[in-house]
Amino acid sequence: MATTAITARNDKRKRLVDKYAEKRAALKEAGDWEGLQKLPRNSSATRVRSRCSLTGRGKGVYRKFGLGRNKFRELALDGKIPGVRKSSW
Repeated sequence: MATTAITARNDKRKRLVDKYAEKRAALKEAGDWEGLQKLPRNSSATRVRSRCSLTGRGKGVYRKFGLGRNKFRELALDGKIPGVRKSSW
């Protein structure tokens, strides 16, 4: 499990992205690159990391489900994710 500090930092980045989204779009449209540089670094959407919603794992996360590969497999095998079945052929 990721530490709570790491997940909290990522949540803070998400809030900053939401806060500055309109302002960033307006500055990009106007071509004001100096104004963009004055905004906080963490307000850029590329700084947000996709993390597992249950464990906070940062690698091997499926975007569609918001889960890490390990938790996804556990929940899928238990039948807790609708529409997902183990394949066999």
